[in-house]
Amino acid sequence: MSEALDSLVELLDLEPIEVNIFRGANPNEERQRIFGGQVAAQSLMAAGRTVDVGRPHSLHAYFLRPGDPNIPVLYEVDRIRDGRSFATRRVVAIQHGQAIFHMSASFHVDEPGLTHQISMPDVPDPESLPTLQERLEPYKDKIGDWFKRPHPIDQRHIGGLPWMQRSSQDPVQRLWLRADGVLPDDPLLHTCIATYASDMYLFDTMLAPHAVGWDDPNFMGASLDHCMWFHRSLRADDWLLYDMESPTSSGARGLARGFMFARDGELVVSMAQEGLMRQVSDTHRT
Repeated sequence: MSEALDSLVELLDLEPIEVNIFRGANPNEERQRIFGGQVAAQSLMAAGRTVDVGRPHSLHAYFLRPGDPNIPVLYEVDRIRDGRSFATRRVVAIQHGQAIFHMSASFHVDEPGLTHQISMPDVPDPESLPTLQERLEPYKDKIGDWFKRPHPIDQRHIGGLPWMQRSSQDPVQRLWLRADGVLPDDPLLHTCIATYASDMYLFDTMLAPHAVGWDDPNFMGASLDHCMWFHRSLRADDWLLYDMESPTSSGARGLARGFMFARDGELVVSMAQEGLMRQVSDTHRT
């Protein structure tokens, strides 16, 4: 594994401090708030550590407050139900005595059933596309330390980089991604890393038609909720095509949905996210 991926795996190796209670660390980086994908992945790992059989098949989560990157996160797991085929868990992430994140996760024992899926889009192979580092090279002086920071997920964008656009674009986005190294054969770990990566670009897809960026002083954005459905087993260290679109935004909220396909065309994950897209007025500033 790369050093960055090794650090991510360590972040997901939660410390058990009591029955159904875990503590998660944060990366040693200068951030204003914890990356939402990290909290989601750690929450799913906490839930999975309390389940004896089955694998995650869905999660439904709400981002409640910004996470403080300077202190650990406490994860409290409630064992809602253990059935013959399904297990349900509720996880609350806590900092400063307050809930910052809430997740319901369900686990299912593998069983046969009716099968169908949509087709994977026809896109260039990941090896034919430049790395994120190569794409960002012309902007390294503007980006600063973020450019030099190693990233745990190898990303190969198809088309323009979403955060570099300053004109209205179609609300669609596609990229190949995979963990930057070979992971252990732990299905829960692979699912959690896919969960981490799933929060990387959905919000940017909502912003694409509006020609605004995170540095715009008149814009406030934040993820509100995040849902995922895991259809088939996956390996996060193999290439996954992340296909995203945003069908609508209104009332200061946008919606994006995405699909992850394995390289052989299997649809392995579907997801949806709603985000706050607020035009800041004097009222919101006070």
